[in-house]
Amino acid sequence: MNFLHYADSRYLTNHITSRDGEIRLAQQLQLSDSSDLELNLAHFQQQGAKFVLLGIPEDIGPRANLGRGGADTGWDAFLSRFCNLQQNGFIKGEEIALLGHIKCEDLQQKSLNLDLSNQSDLSQIRQLVEQLDQRVSKVIEQIVLHDLTPIVIGGGHNNAYPILKGVSAAKGRGIAAVNLDPHTDFRALEGRHSGNGFNYAADQGYLSHYFSLGMHELKNSAANIAGLNEKHFPFISYQQIWSRRELSFEQALKIASCYLGDSCAPIGIELDLDSISFMPASAYTNCGVSLCDAEFYIDQMAKLPNSCYLHLAEGAPIQHPAGIEAGISDVGQAYAALVTSFIQSKQNIGED
Repeated sequence: MNFLHYADSRYLTNHITSRDGEIRLAQQLQLSDSSDLELNLAHFQQQGAKFVLLGIPEDIGPRANLGRGGADTGWDAFLSRFCNLQQNGFIKGEEIALLGHIKCEDLQQKSLNLDLSNQSDLSQIRQLVEQLDQRVSKVIEQIVLHDLTPIVIGGGHNNAYPILKGVSAAKGRGIAAVNLDPHTDFRALEGRHSGNGFNYAADQGYLSHYFSLGMHELKNSAANIAGLNEKHFPFISYQQIWSRRELSFEQALKIASCYLGDSCAPIGIELDLDSISFMPASAYTNCGVSLCDAEFYIDQMAKLPNSCYLHLAEGAPIQHPAGIEAGISDVGQAYAALVTSFIQSKQNIGED
């Protein structure tokens, strides 16, 4: 597919810092050796890979939602930290394949001169998001058809929609999803952007069950909440868990797990970095969850037998108050920690 930049042996050159006597995780990753998607995926599968890393370096989705940009650098931030983690007995790096990233440069470039206060230009950037949807869904479908588990690093949360579409096409049924996020991302069907991916997926039959975890009671419109209620999609709010202490985080996770398990559907795990306190993201917050709690959420959801993908979104290094270098460090560390939580949980590391 000509909209994929495949990760070959040169792809990680600028991301690895070597040290004598140590093996970095990047040195164990399976890399692409072809310009054909299906050949690469078949090779990964034959070599024992279980997880496929895919980047989506764009911020047109958040900007199409009239939000802040910067999520386009999240993928590189992730690689800079993940690649230099140690390969040892706590993770099986040979089960991880690095496919590469979706080419977004042309769409990004077309979006730069648009005035989003102008309704016509706003419609144009939302059409660019639709083009991105097509690229992402086709790749995700092929990954899942090859019995591999996608781990997708954004980019904006708009990409939840094409991921769900691709997984649904491969599985031949609607998907269940859980989302740790102060926003339900259930805005109106007004043209594609980062705030309505789950609503579009539900409307088109790709999302059959949805659990919104940690949604902020005052950061979601009445219409958004009504949309969840109409679909009978449950939620537990941030205030219920952390402000009013009506239940513990562990209890909330058990409720979510039961709902997802009872669906008998394949399960997608979603996390928006703007759920985490002080994390540079498209919607920065100082009253969110801790990174440790976010890791625990990933760990617990990954233990569900039907969990079939991980999507992390909205990390925006440029939004760090101390500048982009600090943002790259913080976003990179967070993404790497969350990805390894997912993989270690799936590999049953630490449970012997």
